[in-house]
Amino acid sequence: MGKNLPHHHQHQSKSNNSYTKFIFVLFFCLLGLACIVDLFWASSSSFSSSYLRFASNWVSQKPRIFVSQQQQHNVDDKIGKKKRFLSATFADLPAPDLAWEQMPSAPVPRLDGSAIQINNLFYVLSGYGTLDHVHSHVDVFNFTDNTWCAKFDTPKDMANSHLGVASDGRYIYVVSGQYGPQCRAPTSRTYVLDTQTREWQSLPPLPAPRYAPATQLWKGRLHVMGGSKENRHTPGLEHWSIAVKDGKALEKEWRTEIPIPRGGPHRASVAINDRLFVIGGQEGDFMAKPGSPIFKCSRRHEVVYGDVYMLDAEMKKWEVLPPLPKPNSHIECSWVVVNNSIIITGGTTEKHPETKRMILVGEVFQFHLDSLTWSVIGKLPYRVKTTLAGFWDGYLYFTSGQRDRGPDNPQPKKVIGEMWRTKLNI
Repeated sequence: MGKNLPHHHQHQSKSNNSYTKFIFVLFFCLLGLACIVDLFWASSSSFSSSYLRFASNWVSQKPRIFVSQQQQHNVDDKIGKKKRFLSATFADLPAPDLAWEQMPSAPVPRLDGSAIQINNLFYVLSGYGTLDHVHSHVDVFNFTDNTWCAKFDTPKDMANSHLGVASDGRYIYVVSGQYGPQCRAPTSRTYVLDTQTREWQSLPPLPAPRYAPATQLWKGRLHVMGGSKENRHTPGLEHWSIAVKDGKALEKEWRTEIPIPRGGPHRASVAINDRLFVIGGQEGDFMAKPGSPIFKCSRRHEVVYGDVYMLDAEMKKWEVLPPLPKPNSHIECSWVVVNNSIIITGGTTEKHPETKRMILVGEVFQFHLDSLTWSVIGKLPYRVKTTLAGFWDGYLYFTSGQRDRGPDNPQPKKVIGEMWRTKLNI
């Protein structure tokens, strides 16, 4: 028994070793089989699709990463060196909110229209309805009862947009401008409207056609300055005048005056306190596409500026005054005179330096005639260019133009006929 014991233990050890090897082999075989089955299953389209959806969902749940202020500063510095991003609204200036009230809209939307206020009546002339349609009539708004009260036609051969306009309190003088839609040629024709009889008469034509010249009555003479030349893009520096009285020209030809220091269209021109001011504007504008039968508008390089000039009483020297708070254009009828100051509403400013898109203006500016300084006194309901502004009974009104795409996008979009007003306390 004692001798056989070692042999018995040796036999049992061999059996145990064989059993252990069998278990390991079986385990690895089953594991391999499972992998093969899994591989075939994973290759099926239904599983693959489900897996990708799961993986996509899982990957999208990015872990939160906390970065110290110093680390973030370093990261921002590295990004800023590669590209400096500017907000689309970078040109907006800080300004207080004004309480705006919406009034009855104009009968038609207008872009690049013109306007003259005579007492409680607001005469709104011509303009684009769309690029392919221009207006050939005048709408009249009555500030007393806040209604659009009249409509009448303009002369058949009068320009439809980019007019130069001025008034002596009864007669409205209309100078040059663009005849027809899109980017058609300018005209040199000049007309005068008797607002009491609503009759039109012609006056001597300008020496040359102009788009959107600065126009104003001053010292008994109708002054026309700058604008764009016949190709619609080249700035004009010429300054002409003609003596007028009671809606009639006292001279047969226009007289050449001292040229304006900087040419171009879409400027405000104001005569007050025996001084003549020309404010803002631009050099360059859209041109007709070469060979286009409809004179389709084609963008060209433009430079918007905020220059302000004042002509002395002898009409011999232009004085350079402090510029607008920012470059501003498309403001030829966007101004009113209130309490010895000039108020300007909206406009267009320099293009965005990154996107190169046009940027509209949403501020209200005040030019103090006593100190010859500027301030920003409020915001419009939205950014808008070619506003037509009036003032009555303490209220600042504006109508028409082309507004922005929304609070966060200052690019132009919709042509409007809306009218708004706000009480000014200045």
